[in-house]
Amino acid sequence: MNFSSKLLQDAVNEMSQLPGIGKRTALRLVLFLLQQPKSQTKDLSNSLNELIDNVILCKSCNNISDYELCEICSNNKRDKSTVCVVEDIRDVMAIESTGQYTGIYHVLGGKISPIEGIGPNQLNISSLIEKVNNNDVLEIIFALSATMEGDTTNFYLYKQLENNKVKITTIARGVSVGNELEYTDEVTLGRSIVKRIPFENSIKNIS
Repeated sequence: MNFSSKLLQDAVNEMSQLPGIGKRTALRLVLFLLQQPKSQTKDLSNSLNELIDNVILCKSCNNISDYELCEICSNNKRDKSTVCVVEDIRDVMAIESTGQYTGIYHVLGGKISPIEGIGPNQLNISSLIEKVNNNDVLEIIFALSATMEGDTTNFYLYKQLENNKVKITTIARGVSVGNELEYTDEVTLGRSIVKRIPFENSIKNIS
């Protein structure tokens, strides 16, 4: 791909590093931005700079937040005794969109995947165990994707928490095996949260 401008080439190269964006799509996006009023493009640039400079992780649940405590953790109407364990921020957004869950969350920041070199120490697991030990948590809900990595992470967490006096449940398998939560429709995901089952029941056939 030949460029008439080094500045254009650099912008396309940076844009093409985004997930699912190839060079041709990146070029189309950059040219689109060039055709917009400068103020609009500068607003986009400023918002990205603000995001990078000022966004933080909630000190309680590891959700993306503007403040030390995210809006969910700081909401007195949320049930602090119920903690839903998810992989990342996209899963929080997916569950929140169902309107069926009123507890709080714990974002692991990924899932155990030996193939990718991701072990328990790379995830926010120790803070989850500390949360259970130091707070009045009555129920932990596993809401990880129905994949081999998700199931492995669920089982690891279960073994870490099974001696605590806390109810451990998992979302019902209305979510298709192999699916990520963010791609599950709101009705199905909402029903899976409401009809959650004891985690022990999901592993009773595992020898």
